[in-house]
Amino acid sequence: MNHLAPARPATADTLPRPAQARLWRRSGPVALWLFAVVPFGLALFTAVRAPKMHVLLDYWHVLAKITDDNGDLLFGQVFTYHLDQPFVLPSLMFWADAAWFGGDNRVLTILTVLLTAGIVACLYSMLPDSLSTTTKTVVVAGFSWLLFTSHAAELWLQGTNGISWIPAVFFCVLAIACAHRGRSWTAGISAALGCLSFGAALPIWFVLALIAWLRKDSRLRVLIPGVTGVLVVTAWFLTKPSGQHSLATSAFDPDGRLSVLAAALGGLWSADIAVVAVIAGGITIAALVYLAREASPRVSGWIALATYAILLAGMLALGRTTDQVPGGNVGLISRYAVIGALATSALLALAAINRPQWPLRELLIGTAAAALVTHAIGGAKAERVRHDYAPLSLAAIALRVDAPTVLDTLHIQRAAAPAARSLGAYPFNDTFTLGCGGPELGTHLSTPAPLPHGTEPGNTRGETSMPPAGDTVLSGWATIGGTRADCVLVVDQNNVVVGGGLIGLPSSAARTKTPAPEGMAWQAVAPAGTAIGGIIAVKAGTLYRLQPQE
Repeated sequence: MNHLAPARPATADTLPRPAQARLWRRSGPVALWLFAVVPFGLALFTAVRAPKMHVLLDYWHVLAKITDDNGDLLFGQVFTYHLDQPFVLPSLMFWADAAWFGGDNRVLTILTVLLTAGIVACLYSMLPDSLSTTTKTVVVAGFSWLLFTSHAAELWLQGTNGISWIPAVFFCVLAIACAHRGRSWTAGISAALGCLSFGAALPIWFVLALIAWLRKDSRLRVLIPGVTGVLVVTAWFLTKPSGQHSLATSAFDPDGRLSVLAAALGGLWSADIAVVAVIAGGITIAALVYLAREASPRVSGWIALATYAILLAGMLALGRTTDQVPGGNVGLISRYAVIGALATSALLALAAINRPQWPLRELLIGTAAAALVTHAIGGAKAERVRHDYAPLSLAAIALRVDAPTVLDTLHIQRAAAPAARSLGAYPFNDTFTLGCGGPELGTHLSTPAPLPHGTEPGNTRGETSMPPAGDTVLSGWATIGGTRADCVLVVDQNNVVVGGGLIGLPSSAARTKTPAPEGMAWQAVAPAGTAIGGIIAVKAGTLYRLQPQE
């Protein structure tokens, strides 16, 4: 008796080649678009979960400068320089965030992510119609992974960094995309908005002139942006304040400056080893020069984008060069990862356009490998950024209770507090909390049980270094049932809550005799002139009094 074997279900591997091709045409682009959206989702997730508090000096310095104590905008101050550079649009965004959105850092981090998505969209618009839909999708997925890289974590964690830097880059890329399509007036308006955002836009006029020359536009279209660039840079140089800003140096250091330039361009390939980034930057420049040899109007925007990235790296090298940063090279700082992302995006586009004979499979594999590898490398940098920023959130409580010495330690402009209070900006609004699920400033607590000292056995113990008065950074650690406390409170001698702090910090944050278990450290603050009665750790509603170190 003959038995028929059961039919095998059809899969992509068992289909005939024409059928496989049809299957890829239907499902391949969808999968690639999903792949492209992943890094955007990761960055947006980080931005949404970012701290509510603005913890960086620049935000509070600018807010103090552009507002009076009633929170009213001092419009003339908006046009003054910040860090020796124009800062008009970011200043307005800082004020709008404080006045309209309760001073929520997350509003600006989300806006940063959306502006970066706008950069990706501008780059996509520059891809020629001669490329297949699949090739375009592969390339735009590469753009997305490069620009939403984990290296740039501080842009998604603190809106001050993002809004100080990304709007200028967005308007410059928009200007390049418009000029690439021959829309000179729109490009000029975008470039002007970029120059009102930050000094990162100052070279854009020369880049627009380059595009016009590569497109073989009229001589007038080449001269107008070039002359405008000369006038803009001259006006900036003659009006900028004298003196040096943070990380700047006037030392004659060609080797160091060249190292910063190359590291900025190759920073996606190293988290903290400068020499790797420098080598990667050198390779990136060489590859760009090689692929840009076949210049034509259809690649004018991509050559211009590469030029803009190199000019940005050069400006960084001229303006900021010091070894007093992680990795010993300014080019490795998280927020400057966008420079290398732009350069590598230009490289990817030029490879796809000028080398159409390269198989699509190799382009896909190479793009995916570069995207995933650089993102994985950046994980270490992102973790370091989170580690460094975590203790700075103590600024919210320090501002609320008014601890000037601690604010100076955290580099927060205390002069901005009256304006923030008048505007109802965080931490001066009803959304402020000590995070204990009940006790807040002014709450009278019942007498808490003492928590065993750090030298005692068991998994419920803790320790604190407690001075007699407030306005200093209090620190210690606590582990309750082997886990960290929910929060810490500072009470006066009548057990009234007068301050609070952060829990779950790195062990180095606890300045105690007994080393803190990792993740169990805390820092707290109380108002100036307050006699401190004790530090209270709270776990599941139970209060524990921490013992001072002996």
